[in-house]
Amino acid sequence: MSGQFRKDLTRRNVLAGGLALAAAGLTGRITPAFATANMSLGPLEVTVFSDGHLTLPMSFILPEQSEEEIAALLKPHGLATDALTPDCNITLLRTGDRTVLFDVGSGANFQSTAGELPGHLAEAGIDPSDITDIIFTHAHPDHLWGVLDDFDDPLYPEAQIWMPQAEWDYWRADDTLAKTPEERKSFVVGAQSRFDVIEDRVTMIKPGQEVLPGVEAVDTAGHTPGHMSYMLHGGSESLLVVGDAISNTVISFEKPGWASGSDQDRDMGIATRKALLDRLAQDRSRVIGYHFPHPGGGHVERSGEEAYSFVAV
Repeated sequence: MSGQFRKDLTRRNVLAGGLALAAAGLTGRITPAFATANMSLGPLEVTVFSDGHLTLPMSFILPEQSEEEIAALLKPHGLATDALTPDCNITLLRTGDRTVLFDVGSGANFQSTAGELPGHLAEAGIDPSDITDIIFTHAHPDHLWGVLDDFDDPLYPEAQIWMPQAEWDYWRADDTLAKTPEERKSFVVGAQSRFDVIEDRVTMIKPGQEVLPGVEAVDTAGHTPGHMSYMLHGGSESLLVVGDAISNTVISFEKPGWASGSDQDRDMGIATRKALLDRLAQDRSRVIGYHFPHPGGGHVERSGEEAYSFVAV
């Protein structure tokens, strides 16, 4: 074994090799990346990668609705009424010399059906060191935990990390863990442990800030205290990376006034969702939803006084 080979066999190389083998499966072939690269906004190039999907019980998603109400809404769309299996869509932006990820997925320690982003990036020829910036919508596990590798080292070693100030402050507060319900305490512990590792690489974001050229931070708090969406401006076009402010193309659009169990502030979540849907229906900006059916891109149309529809594009 040569000295150069020993140098190259770093922990990150080991991870990349394991991901490639996992992608090959038992056939020995690398499967095509579950990604769509067909969105352009002027000089901006947008690609959507899948991190897999989650399984969420309906009692968690819609804790205030009856079984009859849920069935009446979901059955006409051919959706199950006991659980949802939402996709996880990661937006990658190329602009100038920047290669930017909006959120980084779950990593290996949340749900077994998620954490696929690194493998799909590798299939597309994108090395973790190619990522220049990571911009977070919020710090829930399926958006944040993939920032570290299996050895708890930063997976994207060259990336500048951008985090909403209010989000950082909330998860790092001394009393957050004590105030959090038992079933979500792992969210806090997971966020705090990752924040400890990435702290010296984080720059804070305020609402309305131009994070990078053409990337505007939009305050969409409610799902979490500092949740942020990002409007991408390219020429005469715009596209909103919505995160979890709008989370489902049926429930959120047809019943935006229904409380979501995934929102930390349910009332604020409803108000934010309604205002955002109204804005998007009026200005016709495109949108990418983190949990919309992959690849998550489309636009919003009004379909009633307080109802909307999602049109995939």
